Amino acid sequence: MDTFITQSSPTSRVGASLEQFHNELIGIRRDLHRHPELSYKEHRTTDVLVARLEQAGLAPRRLEGTGAFVDIGRGPLRLALRADIDALPIIEETGLPFASASTGVTHACGHDIHTTVMLGVALVLAGLDAEEALPGTVRIIFQPAEELMPGGALDVIAQGVLAGVPRILALHCDPRIDVGSVGTRIGAITSASDTIRVELSGRGGHTSRPHLTEDLVFALASIAVNVPAVLSRRIDVRSAVSVVWGQIHAGSAPNAIPAHGFMSGTLRCLDGEAWHSAGELLDRAVREVAAPFGVDVKLEHIRGVPPVVNQEAETGLLEAAARAELGSHAVVLTPQSMGGEDFAWMTQEVPGAMMRLGTRTPGGETFDLHRGDYAPDERAIGCGVRVMAAAALRVVFGDDD
Repeated sequence: MDTFITQSSPTSRVGASLEQFHNELIGIRRDLHRHPELSYKEHRTTDVLVARLEQAGLAPRRLEGTGAFVDIGRGPLRLALRADIDALPIIEETGLPFASASTGVTHACGHDIHTTVMLGVALVLAGLDAEEALPGTVRIIFQPAEELMPGGALDVIAQGVLAGVPRILALHCDPRIDVGSVGTRIGAITSASDTIRVELSGRGGHTSRPHLTEDLVFALASIAVNVPAVLSRRIDVRSAVSVVWGQIHAGSAPNAIPAHGFMSGTLRCLDGEAWHSAGELLDRAVREVAAPFGVDVKLEHIRGVPPVVNQEAETGLLEAAARAELGSHAVVLTPQSMGGEDFAWMTQEVPGAMMRLGTRTPGGETFDLHRGDYAPDERAIGCGVRVMAAAALRVVFGDDD
């Protein structure tokens, strides 16, 4: 698979082309990091991207609201690459000189890295296309609102951006993989993720006379313990259905049974079919567990995203490009994540795969995502550009068979 590359082929020139943009890309990443924007508010980010793409002689098209996409090359559309551009409502704690200047907002999930990588890919491909017309088109999508479920990917799809796209690739920062390596997996790489909210109401009263009340606290506790147990016995355990509660609120005094209470949490699942069937079972389980207590039940089940399921061919494409660009030992098997990712909506439309991009400094600290101290090693940007550009060129030149 690696042997097709020659010193005269465009794929072998990715690294050389990247050299002229490397320092600029670091600067752009730091600028985006200093000016993070929440979901559907990524106006400045979109402006920065569009301006740089136009400067490179490309013709980016803005999406409705925020986000953009751009086509590079000649001939039929062969591949799409996707980056997410939004930040999180988290206070930054890195102390970096380019730390967020927006109070309470930061790129704690690495989307500034994702965005910069795909901008770098666009610049590299545009340069190569100017030297030698690429016999196929690559579409690069800068998508808003990944962090706001069910996700901005649905808006991208609704606007027809995936029309005619035969396959799609994406990447996501991974703080547990050293920079210079990438993680891949065939099959589900992320989980379906839904939000659950259960509200109970009934007659409150004195804790000395629970038989004269509907004991909401006991009912909430029973739901919290028994509903996950029911699902684990009614759905194939290989689907990895998981219900975890994050909030339970009821009452204001130790000797008073409250009249209202609620709990909320998440339902996650690695199997798409099980995800669809789990909703009906969840509703029935909540109501049946609550029934003996005589409480009124209101259940809100908010569908989030399905799992991202990596296809074998697209995963192999990423692995081949990574080994060619980063070395034969650069690819590691990544564990499945129970986190949600709206790229899943795109992979339900067209075959695709997501790669984990190593961002940990070898021998350094392991930072976690969605934390204010997440500080990825910026050398990951160059690695990401090389792998994604090389993968795109393999498709454009028909060398991915």
